[in-house]
Amino acid sequence: MSVVLFFLLIFSINGAEAQTKVTGIGILIDSNTRIGKEEKVAMEIAAQNYNNHSSTHKVTLHVLDSLRVTTSAEKMIRKKRIKVMIGMHTWPEAALVADLAGQARVPIISFAAPAINLPLMPLRWPFLIQMARNGSQQIKCIADIVRAYNWQRVIAISEDGAYGTDSGMFALLSGALQTVGSEMEYHSVLPPISSVSDPERLVQEELIMLTKKKSRVFVVLHSSLEMATYLFREAKQMGLVGRDSVWIISDSIMNLLDSVNNSVISSMEGALGIKTYDSEKVGNSEYQLFYAQFRKIFRTEYPEEDNSGPGIYALRAYDSIRLVTKAIERMANNTRSSPEMLLDNMLSSNFSGLSGRIHFKAGQLSESPVFRIGVVGKRYKEIDLWTPDFGFSMSPFVDKCEEKNCHGNFFYTAKTLFIPERNQTGWEMPTDSKPLKIGVPGGTTFKTFVKVEYGEKPN
Repeated sequence: MSVVLFFLLIFSINGAEAQTKVTGIGILIDSNTRIGKEEKVAMEIAAQNYNNHSSTHKVTLHVLDSLRVTTSAEKMIRKKRIKVMIGMHTWPEAALVADLAGQARVPIISFAAPAINLPLMPLRWPFLIQMARNGSQQIKCIADIVRAYNWQRVIAISEDGAYGTDSGMFALLSGALQTVGSEMEYHSVLPPISSVSDPERLVQEELIMLTKKKSRVFVVLHSSLEMATYLFREAKQMGLVGRDSVWIISDSIMNLLDSVNNSVISSMEGALGIKTYDSEKVGNSEYQLFYAQFRKIFRTEYPEEDNSGPGIYALRAYDSIRLVTKAIERMANNTRSSPEMLLDNMLSSNFSGLSGRIHFKAGQLSESPVFRIGVVGKRYKEIDLWTPDFGFSMSPFVDKCEEKNCHGNFFYTAKTLFIPERNQTGWEMPTDSKPLKIGVPGGTTFKTFVKVEYGEKPN
């Protein structure tokens, strides 16, 4: 009797194993960067959580270095026989992999998006799903900030080859500034930090050149955290961060500042920052559980990192795995499946993820983003929220308290946000220009008409 039970147990186990389906997911990220580390840990947590609760289906992750995108993608498609590919941080990378994936009929979930989404994109890349929004909405937010201050000229700075870098972003910003009565005086493109032997000297030379321009409004569109650290450290030493200059930092950098030490934050202190507003994690029990899991694993795997908390990149990576597993669950009762069926189930998803609402239209996230506008400092001081449809929630920067009422280091008026002891004009006399000298009498009888006072700066 015991022998019979033993063989029945073996057959039942083998039968259960035969019924368990495994879906391979290819991951293309740079796990040497902070973003890549967060994404890797987050996706592993999502996969493990699903595998622990699913008895009929499992997912397995194949992580490869994204430095050789085309080779890595081909290797995973042919040798690993993956069903879905996730990753890519720049649009050129995503476009290359989307071409390969389309030929192999493998759905691809991209963490990058172009500056603008063209109408024919779904036809050219039918298997592409964008888990990132294009830059047009954030550009509009930057232009609204410039309009609120009435700045006439802006200097844009970007690192070539950095996360999300797209030449179209400069064209978008230039057009958006024109619509608000401003203009881009100059755009500075820094080479990738990996290709520079002496980034400190490079940044110094670039900043010296920028001081010869009139504008003192600097917009950092895209940059790696390493290059941004050099940029602000040198700018502060040269006196370009502070009283007479204004810096606007995009969300690609701001979303990483929670992971850096205080010395980096201090060099950026006073800059205006734009951060993605992830409202879904507020009071979310799933987020609290994920947060605890993430911190524990991240601390263990990457003890050299200053901060072990997850950022928006980790939340987005976690949601990308959930996007796949939810599609798999909807296909559980189908006896036959195909890449097109998996793709359609992912594109028809509609759920609350940790990074926001996950719902797609024409292959891209359909929900409009909400941006938090704040001031960089030891604590991020939020000023306002901005949405593409309604602009600033206080129309724009309208008196949060009473007119000209102080709120922290800022004063609100009915139309403009004023920074005390800052250059509100947004421009400065170029360093290589010849100053205009005006002679005035040093002493007069009628001080009502002429009075000489010396400021902090030499005239």
